Amino acid sequence: MKAIMIIYNQAHTEKVEYMLEKLSVRGYTLWENVQGRGTQTGVPHLGTHTWPEINKSLLTVVDDDKVDILLETVKKIDAVNDEVGIRAFVWDVLRSV
Repeated sequence: MKAIMIIYNQAHTEKVEYMLEKLSVRGYTLWENVQGRGTQTGVPHLGTHTWPEINKSLLTVVDDDKVDILLETVKKIDAVNDEVGIRAFVWDVLRSV
């Protein structure tokens, strides 16, 4: 199993929800009002007057066979408008209860 954290501009909310539904990813934890800045070309998303945009973040744990399609879908979402921003990070889940 793999844990996947997806951090995205709130403008991508409907696309991310649709992606999870289409890929039958039912379980996740969502954090709203996430602040940050991308490492490459991203501007700050701080929810302030100067930097008004804000992110969301979600964490899901999926079977290994869903990882590639989920990452490919995230990449497609990002390609539509790379200034808005979405990123995904994957790591192994060694144990769970």
